[in-house]
Amino acid sequence: MSISSEHKPVGKQVTGSLHTLSPIVELNVGGEMYTTTLSTLKKHPGSKLAEMFTGQPKLRTDSEGRFFIDRPGTYFKYILEYLRSNQVPTQCIQDVYREALFYDIEPLIKQLEDSPPIFGELVARKQFLARVPCYSENIELMIRIARAEAVASRQSSVIVCVVRTEEDAARCQDALNSLDTDKKSVVKFGPWKAAPSISDLLDCIQMDVEAKGYKISFQPHIAEKGFRFKSHDFFYKFLFTWW
Repeated sequence: MSISSEHKPVGKQVTGSLHTLSPIVELNVGGEMYTTTLSTLKKHPGSKLAEMFTGQPKLRTDSEGRFFIDRPGTYFKYILEYLRSNQVPTQCIQDVYREALFYDIEPLIKQLEDSPPIFGELVARKQFLARVPCYSENIELMIRIARAEAVASRQSSVIVCVVRTEEDAARCQDALNSLDTDKKSVVKFGPWKAAPSISDLLDCIQMDVEAKGYKISFQPHIAEKGFRFKSHDFFYKFLFTWW
């Protein structure tokens, strides 16, 4: 009795040992097709990629019998280039780094972490932001406030207070008491013990909010006359543009 096309499986689980397969392997990585060898895929025995093709098969195949890996296929070519020739990619470094982490190719991970983009992000920027109390939580708070104020508006703004030292934090609190706005809607960043400046932190805030898909800009917040301190010493207005 034949199986109707409606019930045919899209792929199948490989049941034989990979040791009996041809040394030439066809792959379907997220819709991108690649041809390579088992020895290339198993070049680093401790990696997740090598484990996929060691011992009993751990992958399904597509309708054409190619091994299927459900990852972005665009960047797999850089993974293969490294496995074939030890060539460390110079393009799409952040994306290739994520794939190297997924496939757990330790030598490639270490070399990418020495590259300027990854080194700067992991060692410099993230280490700095880890010293700014509640940084990630404050980013999310900014977004919640901006979204709440966006009803029937093209733009919404969030007032941010940035202080680098404990002394500035005390002065900022005094200034905040004089600020003509809802104090609960002011998001406070700092203080921190690290070299980067207030300007550096403001750039980080803009970078990380934009990374979430928002269009944002900022400028010093100028308070009304009679304000106790120069407001631009501490306060900045972040403007979210929705359309």
